[in-house]
Amino acid sequence: MEWNRQTRYTPYQQWPQSRLTALKAQAKGSKWRMQHHIQPASGLLNDPNGFSYFNQQWHLFYQVFPYGPVHGLKAWQHVTSKNLIDWHDEGLAIQPDTRYDSHGAYTGTALPIGDRLFIMYTGNVRDEAWQRQAYQLGAWMGPDNHIEKLAAPLIDAAPTGYTTSFRDPYLLHHDGHYQAIIGGQTTAEVGAALVYDSPDLQHWQFKGELNLPAALRGYMVECPNLVFIGGQPVFLFCPQGLPQTTLAYQNIYPNVYIVGQTYDWSQATLTAPTGPTQLDAGFDVYATQAFNAPDGRALAVSWIGLPEVAYPTDAENWAHCLSVVKTLTLKDNHLYQNPVAEVTQLRTQSHDLVTEVTQLNGAFEVELTVPAATVATVTIKTGIGTGHLTVTLDARRGQVTVDRSATGHPFAEKYGQVRTAQVTAGTAIKMRLIVDVSVFECYINEGYTVLTGRFFLDAAPTTVQLAGSPTTGTVWEWRK
Repeated sequence: MEWNRQTRYTPYQQWPQSRLTALKAQAKGSKWRMQHHIQPASGLLNDPNGFSYFNQQWHLFYQVFPYGPVHGLKAWQHVTSKNLIDWHDEGLAIQPDTRYDSHGAYTGTALPIGDRLFIMYTGNVRDEAWQRQAYQLGAWMGPDNHIEKLAAPLIDAAPTGYTTSFRDPYLLHHDGHYQAIIGGQTTAEVGAALVYDSPDLQHWQFKGELNLPAALRGYMVECPNLVFIGGQPVFLFCPQGLPQTTLAYQNIYPNVYIVGQTYDWSQATLTAPTGPTQLDAGFDVYATQAFNAPDGRALAVSWIGLPEVAYPTDAENWAHCLSVVKTLTLKDNHLYQNPVAEVTQLRTQSHDLVTEVTQLNGAFEVELTVPAATVATVTIKTGIGTGHLTVTLDARRGQVTVDRSATGHPFAEKYGQVRTAQVTAGTAIKMRLIVDVSVFECYINEGYTVLTGRFFLDAAPTTVQLAGSPTTGTVWEWRK
């Protein structure tokens, strides 16, 4: 397939059903398909959307282009869950089928309102000269999961002084009013987070910009999120073009957070913001979406993939996945991330890890504590081929290093194949490593730092090796 503009933006109804059937069969047969991570049945998955709890179940949507491993005409795919770990595919939820989203249904969020779920998202439209127009659109979903789009845009253009790079509304409700924080860009090509207010979800007034420090704006702000943990506001966002002097990141674009002491709703102002800090020190996290769940937890899920980066599964016509759902907590203005407690329900048999555990089924966890002043290396391998992934825990220097250079199927090499996170030197390091066929999520010191990424071996990993200090750990197999 030659992926030019015409093929990328071919309307869905013009694709033959036979292509979609063939693509799904091809993806299903991939040796790199994960067992417990949300992934597309075909084509490309990217940003998580509309993460919410409604009608006694968890709802999660994600952007998808079902017809190939490229960024084309985007729709929203819908999945639901009773337990945050087993997800049921509900099919396409929002298709690009109106004059206001004709070139893509882009990222957005959702809020339960009474017995319906209100969705706000960006509609992408291109004219004959391929000039962009962005609309902020609304839709209602009932208990039957049927979605009705509103006939007219909620916001039909960016305000004066901003470009048409205007997307990813994040919905909030406070004191009888609604607020939307939308990613944007000034006409001077400086990133901004634009704040709108509404009394009724129909009439929206521009309130101004969120007070992001100048050094954190880059040339575009994507995927803004605002959650509250213990009363403190945590702002998560993706600043494209952030200077390396501001934050030493290696990926093409970073996903970061800042923490305020309070949030002034009337002025859209974070008081005394700290940061920025990378949300993930690994290779592939972007576009994280978080929300305050009704059970009191702040929950998040990330796209494990990056814009403008090719992956080995592209050759199989599918790409990317989402992370496990994570719980966010705060301590001393630092954000801790951990898999939700429900993830332990996936555990079945456990094995003591002294030197090696074999005959695993591709999805498992490793728990390990490396004593102070010692070094240990965990190697993830498969039963065939020579490729491997290594995690080195150096408690002397306070460093955790993930190396995917020897997996056998390298990609994104221009951004480096090694990632290192710093923790306190001279103290023990605790690790919880989740491996699911072709993805790893490495949680260090109770979620103080996280390193996430994709890796591609010749087959599903079946072996965990431990070398170095006289450390022992536990390997938990996951149910199939």
